[in-house]
Amino acid sequence: MRSRHFVIAAILALLFTSNLFAQSVKITHGPYLQAVGDNEVTIVWTTSNDAISWVEIAPSGNDSFYGQEHPKYYETRNGNRVVGKLHRVNVKGLTAATEYRYRVFSKEVLTYEGHRVLYGNIASTNVYRQKPLRFRTMDRQSEELAFTVINDIHSNVDTLRSLLKDVSFEKTGLVIFNGDMVSAMNDEAQVLGGFMDAAVEMFAGEVPAFFARGNHEARGPFSVNFPEYFPTLSGHPYYSFRSGPVYFIVLDCGEDKPDSDIEYSELAQFDAYRSEQAAWLEKIVQTEEYLSAPYRLVILHIPPYGSDWHGALDLRSKMVPILNQAGITAMFSGHTHRYGFYAAGQEGNAFPLVINANNTSLEVTVNNNAMTVVHKNTKGRELHRHAFKPSK
Repeated sequence: MRSRHFVIAAILALLFTSNLFAQSVKITHGPYLQAVGDNEVTIVWTTSNDAISWVEIAPSGNDSFYGQEHPKYYETRNGNRVVGKLHRVNVKGLTAATEYRYRVFSKEVLTYEGHRVLYGNIASTNVYRQKPLRFRTMDRQSEELAFTVINDIHSNVDTLRSLLKDVSFEKTGLVIFNGDMVSAMNDEAQVLGGFMDAAVEMFAGEVPAFFARGNHEARGPFSVNFPEYFPTLSGHPYYSFRSGPVYFIVLDCGEDKPDSDIEYSELAQFDAYRSEQAAWLEKIVQTEEYLSAPYRLVILHIPPYGSDWHGALDLRSKMVPILNQAGITAMFSGHTHRYGFYAAGQEGNAFPLVINANNTSLEVTVNNNAMTVVHKNTKGRELHRHAFKPSK
């Protein structure tokens, strides 16, 4: 009887183990670049099953990726390697203005008890039948930069593709998502499927996308997870960075109605959050890095002018006085779903404000002479053009 029980248990264990190994791990979203700086990058992707992950980095070149062993960078937290389905590997110690090749790996974790781990298969990006993915660290010494801004597509992937179809990503330093790329953040599939998967297909594995959170990204149970999927150099959804001759300040607008509004179900605390950002902004605009930049650009989803709703008024009272004294080149906004332009001095603003619509893009080129902003529709037709001189 005992031997029969032993055989049955062995068969069940074999079936259980076989079933576990049959669950082959896959990369489900990404990889995409985030928080690219002078000397670092964060690479983000997700997998179908729990896994530990790492990135291999190689110098630029056309030689085989596996001509030699390359350094591995692991996802760790407080000394532990992270097990999960979301993977964010931060790579530090890179050289500025330098191109690198990379490959991501995720090793499936089948069981995890104490320090006993049973591993499964490995999923990775391909470097055999296609060229490895590449990225370039920021070059603050460059006198030129090209980038594109889109916003308010609300998960309309066709609009995203139309607005970006003619962009030459080989010559584009970055793309800015200026908020409301989705209508709410309810779960991972909605967020990444709503725009990021298409962005990965087009550019985001090799050209960084920088995100300014819109008011709709502040809605839904998944909204608190926003920073996990779109990490920044500051660790907050508001941050700054330098690329070429441009110093970018990216602000987080919060919601557009009062915190007490019934729509927010007692979950909003954005007035205090905007005050927190204003205190941070006052310090940023006094730094040498900011003051030495030829161009200083503010990215903010809700424009502080053109509306008497609470969000715009709060931004106007807290951010504009600081920016009016900071000599910024321009501000780019969205939110209204229609194009708008406020010249410096038009409404008490000491800087020009360009508002991009929900079905148009801003294609920006910067050189020693000017920052040129071309406003285009989904067919690539130029609608408006602005040129801004370097900040004094």
